[in-house]
Amino acid sequence: MVKVGLIGAGKMGISHLSILGAHPEVEVVGVSDTSKMVLDVFRKYSRFPVFADYEEMLMQANPDAVFISVPTKLHSTMAQKVMQKGKHVFSEKPLCLTDEEGQRLVALAEEKKLINQVGYHNKFIGTFQEVKRIVDGGYLGEVFHFVGEAYGPVVVRPQKENWRSKPGEGGGCLLDYASHVIDLINHILGPVTKVHGTIMKSFYSKSVEDSVFSLLEISPKVSGMLSVNWSDDTYRKMSTSITIIGSKGKIICDANELKLYFKTRDCPETYTKGWNVKYVTNFTDNVNFYLRGEEYSAQVDYFIKAVQGQSPNNVNTFHSAWHTDRVISLIKNSVNRN
Repeated sequence: MVKVGLIGAGKMGISHLSILGAHPEVEVVGVSDTSKMVLDVFRKYSRFPVFADYEEMLMQANPDAVFISVPTKLHSTMAQKVMQKGKHVFSEKPLCLTDEEGQRLVALAEEKKLINQVGYHNKFIGTFQEVKRIVDGGYLGEVFHFVGEAYGPVVVRPQKENWRSKPGEGGGCLLDYASHVIDLINHILGPVTKVHGTIMKSFYSKSVEDSVFSLLEISPKVSGMLSVNWSDDTYRKMSTSITIIGSKGKIICDANELKLYFKTRDCPETYTKGWNVKYVTNFTDNVNFYLRGEEYSAQVDYFIKAVQGQSPNNVNTFHSAWHTDRVISLIKNSVNRN
């Protein structure tokens, strides 16, 4: 059994806790939150030990691993203290507010030889995993263009500010929404190295952007576009997609459907020349506990297996998340140049 502690019982914290609480190889030894109301509810309705101070939880509960689900501005300090205690860390995304903070966490995790993972769940979605396999196999030929998109109804009217609407706490469309797409582009095609220009617009928010439009470059031969808008109420929930064009074909993919066009018969097994359409059900493995999507359980399962030494720690590491933080910094700098 892996003893796990949770810091932050908000939306994502509760999701992680539900999965961890049902995991056959996990014992939840502590839940920490600063809200007295939240802790009172856990005391009354759950079997989990609760703590108002996460450092007290680390000392008393002594977990093997800790999930950090708090506003982004707190990630750096908390992850550093947790790792200094020798605990493995799963942190929500993005890793940090700045790439300098992220780089320090990467170095500390390597120094302490600790398992580390960040909650970019798209890498555990079957359709995106298949896109990675197709691209890595060279079936698209020479890739030269991509489009990464995400749209959803997060802010569709003026509303009271919270931490997501404060730039110094980790809010805004760039950090909350675009980071998912950037991380997916980095993973499938290679890290973005340059940003040639960005437009960020605010439709309803007062202090942060509601949309991000950027021109990105991976190499002189591979470039593309980022288009993200969290103020689009034509979507019921967040919708992420990626389009990739190569010399031998084209991919259009989201979390539900994968469309591939191959110019020749030189394509993977089960595919044919011309258009192919497959669905996430073709690629999704079963999980023990379903909540919101198999990918959320799959990422937790992967982390726990890595802690147990049963799988390599090479998906969604602090290092790969730092690359995403780096691109976010490049985007911010491109706005400042404009």
